Amino acid sequence: MPDSPYADLDRPPLSETALTRALVRPGSLWSSVRVVERTGSTNADLAKTVRDTPGEGAVLVAEAQFAGRGRLGRPWSAPPRSGLTFSMLLRPEVPLARQGWLALLVGLAAASAVRRIAELDVRLKWPNDLMIGERKLAGILAERVDRVVVIGMGLNVSLRREELPVERATSLAVENAACTDRDPLLRAILREVESHYRDWVAADGDPDASGLRAAYLAWSATVGQDVRVELPGERVLTGRAAGIDPAGHLIVRGEDGEHSLSAGDVVHVRPGPIT
Repeated sequence: MPDSPYADLDRPPLSETALTRALVRPGSLWSSVRVVERTGSTNADLAKTVRDTPGEGAVLVAEAQFAGRGRLGRPWSAPPRSGLTFSMLLRPEVPLARQGWLALLVGLAAASAVRRIAELDVRLKWPNDLMIGERKLAGILAERVDRVVVIGMGLNVSLRREELPVERATSLAVENAACTDRDPLLRAILREVESHYRDWVAADGDPDASGLRAAYLAWSATVGQDVRVELPGERVLTGRAAGIDPAGHLIVRGEDGEHSLSAGDVVHVRPGPIT
């Protein structure tokens, strides 16, 4: 049975029943958890359900994606069951100007869970990457559909070095993590997301009153670094990453003053200690 999900014993399938039992309960943020064997994009699939889903909290997990997307529409793929590939549907009742923090919140929650479960020093690269040193462990993509935000994550779990898509990528297995079991990792990430999300919504999206900005800055690999940012329109900005503004934008101090960036590809020019 070469197509059986149990053919590779090092990469067992996730159990939708077990995840649902653990995460979907009265009062929980999570209203449903679906696990599918294969799909094009979990973000695209969830986005299609927005009109038929009045609430929030739907989670869709794919054991394999064949049309996954990162930022700027870049393709993303990995061997089946070698990572956690999932999306969540959220309807944040906070001012639109503060909703830029949502992807950062999910990144912070995921980093917190992975640090605890995998026992690795995971840091956050603005706006949407989880890093170990200068190697990318996970990426996050947030997309707005009407008043809903669909947020997807791809976390490299059991990929071997020769399976990594690019030289600067890494995985929990490559980093000799204490845990590479996807089930407890996914449970921990979703529980951390729920905790941070509830605090943030209760504070009306205020990143300071909720403690979100302070927590994010504590684990930021970008703030305090010299950076080069590739901006839309083939523009490039260089300077020092000085902070995160109230909207979740990166503040870069260049030769011509401070710039608040809502998007851009960040390159750490001189990696070093966080200041």
